[in-house]
Amino acid sequence: MTKKAVTIRDVARHAGVSVATASRALNGNAVVNPLTRDRILSVMAELGFAPSPAARRLSLGRTLTVGVVVSFLTRPQAAERLRGVDAVLTDSEFDLVIYNVETVSKRDHYLATLGHSQRVDGLLVMSLPPTEEVGAGLGRGPVPVVFIDVHTPSVENVPRVVGDDLAGGALAARHLLELGHRSIGFIGDSTRDPFGFTSSRDREIGLRDGLVKAGIVIPPDWVGHGAHGRYEARDLARAMLAGSPRPTAIFAASDTQALGVIAAARELGIQVPEDLSVIGYDDIEAADYVGLTTVRQQLFASGRRGAEILLSEIRERSETPPVVHLSPELVTRATTARSKEGRA
Repeated sequence: MTKKAVTIRDVARHAGVSVATASRALNGNAVVNPLTRDRILSVMAELGFAPSPAARRLSLGRTLTVGVVVSFLTRPQAAERLRGVDAVLTDSEFDLVIYNVETVSKRDHYLATLGHSQRVDGLLVMSLPPTEEVGAGLGRGPVPVVFIDVHTPSVENVPRVVGDDLAGGALAARHLLELGHRSIGFIGDSTRDPFGFTSSRDREIGLRDGLVKAGIVIPPDWVGHGAHGRYEARDLARAMLAGSPRPTAIFAASDTQALGVIAAARELGIQVPEDLSVIGYDDIEAADYVGLTTVRQQLFASGRRGAEILLSEIRERSETPPVVHLSPELVTRATTARSKEGRA
């Protein structure tokens, strides 16, 4: 015969308290006397009481769920940020639900509905700029929202964690200039972007500004924009490197694209870094494996800090939305070296 499950009523009866008091002790309510709470918890252990997650959510009036709206989940940047989020939520009572976005319509649907629904207790939005109307609504909505890696004015009144892509591009420029490079190219995302992503654009601006201060302007033929991907970047780099003259260094807006540049150089018999220096952006796991010089943008830390802020906002909404700034760092490895021009 199947053994009957122990209920909260059984716990209350054995502990000599009301069901309400037993429930408050289970939920960590401070109004319960510490000695009474210890007795109730001891009875729970003795009886083998296992609280129902559904019942616990109902008693708290919460879902105990955090939603993450993320763009292009399969990209390593998104995966690394999610690792940071998971590192925080693992030690909490919250479950994680991921909403993957690969179209503008799906982004608009999730952002317009999740922040005003009872499906989650809090919402993290990664690298997805909302429209002005949706962004303003999220800041005033019933569900706390934290943005990660979003730099548009539409989120100025919402808690967020941001990097500095302009400074990251400037770091790449300074590194290549210090190595004596003067012939420098750039490969980044398409300028026609329906999502309104800003990272590639800002990294290019940071690079150009750094070079202009040294009196260097990138020729149009040494700038390639295309869909974000290793193979697309390889094709752009191949066309750039097949010309004459060709750049002695290329800065790519992501490590994924930098790997495409290295593949193109290999196909053309160009040695990296002897004949071509390559620098990427992000510092994904593969960057360390292949020895790629890159600009680290604190992916794991941004996910971790975003989750920490969100849990704090769920406990109590802040009067002034907190903003955390993470500075990029140059990570020098084996794909950059002094230019032959510089040595000459």
